[in-house]
Amino acid sequence: KRIMSKTRSRTCSLLLIEILLATGCGLAALVIRYGDEAGTVLADELGWLKILLVVGVIQLCFYLFDLYDLHMIRQPTVLFVHVLQALGLTSIALATIFYAVPKLTIGRGVFLLTILLTLTLMMCWRLFAMWALGHPRMAERILILGTGAHAVELAREVLEQQNSGYQIIGFVGDDPALVGKSLINPSVIGLSSDLEAIVRANRADRIVVAVEDRRGRLPIDALMKLTLPDEVRVEESVSFFEQLTGKVDLEHVRPSWLIFRNGGRALRFYKHAWRVADVALASLGLVLSLPVMLATAIAIKLDSRGPVIYSQERVGKGNKPFRIHKFRSMRTDAEKNGAVWAGEADDRVTRVGRIIRRLRIDELPQFVNVLKGDMTFIGPRPERPIFVEMLEREIKYYSQRHLVKPGLTGWAQVRYRYGASVEDAREKFQYDLYYIKNQSPLLDAIILFETIRICLFGRGAR
Repeated sequence: KRIMSKTRSRTCSLLLIEILLATGCGLAALVIRYGDEAGTVLADELGWLKILLVVGVIQLCFYLFDLYDLHMIRQPTVLFVHVLQALGLTSIALATIFYAVPKLTIGRGVFLLTILLTLTLMMCWRLFAMWALGHPRMAERILILGTGAHAVELAREVLEQQNSGYQIIGFVGDDPALVGKSLINPSVIGLSSDLEAIVRANRADRIVVAVEDRRGRLPIDALMKLTLPDEVRVEESVSFFEQLTGKVDLEHVRPSWLIFRNGGRALRFYKHAWRVADVALASLGLVLSLPVMLATAIAIKLDSRGPVIYSQERVGKGNKPFRIHKFRSMRTDAEKNGAVWAGEADDRVTRVGRIIRRLRIDELPQFVNVLKGDMTFIGPRPERPIFVEMLEREIKYYSQRHLVKPGLTGWAQVRYRYGASVEDAREKFQYDLYYIKNQSPLLDAIILFETIRICLFGRGAR
């Protein structure tokens, strides 16, 4: 059974509590405005539906303004600004909905009271939550079994992620000379031969096994005595790293990790059903974006010489090449000196190209690729053959990217900035591998919402 990461469980708990709080604010506003008649309004005037609509829009706007990113919202001033921005967008969105569907109008008095109550209550609650989530007593206590470079790297990753929900209490190894010495911040607190006593004395919740050479070096008996009665959770370092970061540790992953990946009939059925969704969404996307695409085509023609659409060969599923379609955003002679990755402030990009790349409008013609079946909505971004050939030499397991169809958007695109080097490609590939192994309806939904947020605010484009 896969264990939900501490960060994800905290985010889900935060979301659930805030749905209840926002609902409570809506009900309180209704009682303040209508008094004893509030029950009648709820029952006879679609009251519950209106309140749920307001709550749903509030939570969506909180998400869009990163209020469920526990790593980003760390300061009270940043929190206050983001809450104000989210509630401002909520007001605009609901005003638009009320204008379009008058029956859903909740009333100006109730609406204003709901927003004010939500602002006050959410700020108080979030300040308390920030304090509580950062308190050491709330953190899961982690004991790292191993004292090598891999163990230190893992501890550093935890320490760098503030509000991760984990606290490293120390390392356990085989060398008596290291006991008491600090490897990074926590120190080596004992030997693996004393593992049971160390776990109980330090109230460890989880042991992360980060021993690089395990032949005859793992305290198997002690680990079995601790994990079988469910006294403590024992986990591979690769799996823990995956849960913590949302990516795969390429340096330490073994082939068995890729072979025994999640799957089953449900996932196979979901992948077939997703093809139907691809066709429906791509068709809808083409229709809805047609005015934008026409305006973009005109702007490109007026801005620079050359074709409006350009096609480029990319590598698809099973290493099968296909031609991808995009709006031209660079000069026609952009690759006169050979193929290179786009850089930040790339001087080959046209004036219109800079705008459409920022807003991802240049990708809209790829709806055609989705309809043709070359691509899907969610998957690793397709790369050019010349770069694939190079990256397969430089990056271990890179060919595994082509086990699935390439996508319009993907886990790497919403988790990492635009890449322009081999190191960037390696980092993004770690996210792609995570997606290939953990693909699910929930993960796909997260990627879709994250993509919408990125497109709205223009983050990460070049």
